[in-house]
Amino acid sequence: MPTVEVTFTPLPAHVRTARLVATAVARRSGVDESLLDEVRLAVGEACSRAVEAHRTHCPRTPIRVALTDDSERFEVVVTDAAPAEEMPAELASSSVAPEPVPLEGGGVVHQLPPGVGLAVISGLADDVRISPAGDGTSVAMSWKRRAE
Repeated sequence: MPTVEVTFTPLPAHVRTARLVATAVARRSGVDESLLDEVRLAVGEACSRAVEAHRTHCPRTPIRVALTDDSERFEVVVTDAAPAEEMPAELASSSVAPEPVPLEGGGVVHQLPPGVGLAVISGLADDVRISPAGDGTSVAMSWKRRAE
């Protein structure tokens, strides 16, 4: 069960690198080409969520990404060290609307409620597990490998 581990400082620019590494390792692990976009998007969502949490709570602590390949599945685990946030119950419905947030000097920006990224991930991966990891959260996502 080979594992590739990557840690990165919580900067948005590093999310792209994590996506590229995950896509390359997924391809090498035998994930079907048709699923590589889902891997890239899900890893990007999980890493972006971790970056945002770290920027608020622990900006100097790195984020950990572990990519594991076994005989049947490819798994990515993104682990942060920020205090866990709960997914709002309304995310279970498909009618989650962006919340308007007033800007200084007038105007409004629309933000999705916290946890929407986790809901997106659950639609992209075959299996998603969200669990506490020390003081933070671990988001484990997996996809089936293609039959050889």
